[in-house]
Amino acid sequence: MDADANRKIERDCVIAGGGPAGMVLGYLLARAGLRVTVLEKHADFLRDFRGDTVHPSTITLLGELGLRNRFLDLPLTRISTLDVVFDGDRFTMADFGTLPGPDNFLVFAPQWDFLNFLAAEAASLPGFELRMSTRADGLVYDGGRIAGVRATGPEGSLELRAPLTVAADGRASILRNDAGLHPTGFGVPIDVLWFHLPKPPQPVPATLGYASARGLVLTLDRGSYYQSGMVIPKDGFEGIKAQGIEAFRDRLTAAAPHLAGPARSITGWEQIKLLSVRINRLDTWHRPGFIAIGDAAHAMSPMFGVGINYAIQDAVALANAVIPELARGTVSDRTLADVQKRRQVPVRKMQRIQRLGHRAIARRPRGSRLVPRPVSWALRGLSPVLRRATARFIGVGFRPEHPAGA
Repeated sequence: MDADANRKIERDCVIAGGGPAGMVLGYLLARAGLRVTVLEKHADFLRDFRGDTVHPSTITLLGELGLRNRFLDLPLTRISTLDVVFDGDRFTMADFGTLPGPDNFLVFAPQWDFLNFLAAEAASLPGFELRMSTRADGLVYDGGRIAGVRATGPEGSLELRAPLTVAADGRASILRNDAGLHPTGFGVPIDVLWFHLPKPPQPVPATLGYASARGLVLTLDRGSYYQSGMVIPKDGFEGIKAQGIEAFRDRLTAAAPHLAGPARSITGWEQIKLLSVRINRLDTWHRPGFIAIGDAAHAMSPMFGVGINYAIQDAVALANAVIPELARGTVSDRTLADVQKRRQVPVRKMQRIQRLGHRAIARRPRGSRLVPRPVSWALRGLSPVLRRATARFIGVGFRPEHPAGA
């Protein structure tokens, strides 16, 4: 830490946001010998109900960086298949074992463990700096070009100047707004309530979710417990709270009857966190000397759990594009535009599919079944093909990125 926090600090890149996108980008730039600072407004990474899904494409990336084995030593849960129960019938919707090895599985890892892991690995690189408890307050301009960040940390105000400033500070990005960039939102008919549930004494096979005409409940395996979710109508949480906590438990067990015992652990609304689901994206991600990535550029739905992985892919594509120029002390507007052009293609495709999925979830079934029996029979008949296709679509995505030289 600089002795005089009020003076200007010169770096090659300054990144606002210590989430997966910011930490991976910081690691990649420092690995290339650049001086990079990541600003994280919180004192630690310990915040629950964040995205915990690490897909095969990200595990492959970690392998290309020489980090795979150490990452897999963390406390995490490996999943080879994703099962969904429709109207009481179990379907294997994705079989990651059909992907090329060795990264033919999906991982659930608490995000704080993943970020602490990245921070520890990056700390060994001489050009990397992580400033915790440091809030990015706004942008620094030099003529018509963005030249850095004004921030507030434990020692007061500071100014970090760099040829490239990156907003990786989430879907409520301060820097994105300060740059005059505002996302276009797409209507989302659902929200998600997140909470913890203990596993029943005799756990069922790993199951992503239980869907029926009575509701949709998610159960992400965290080893000793489930990180669980309930899909509700948009802005419907206040109405659910008005009905009382017992009615909430009844709603939960109506969708997943075997969770009746674990549901009794929910005794108050403080145990439940609302995720207001959004899908949006910027028309333009960049300004001279500045670019937004991850949720700051495109908020993804939790559907398929791809948000972390798409944010990391943004970081890899950006690092590959800018490292040669930043080594010379500059970055061109054309390069930043090319990064957006490359990454917005898979983002648009995935968001389109998520929006279709939301409409299907929100549509009220006409009968007692969510999935008509002929459709259920067709799903079973198509299951082997569907498992392979879904595993690739979810696990690899439309345009996986690889670090330069890998």
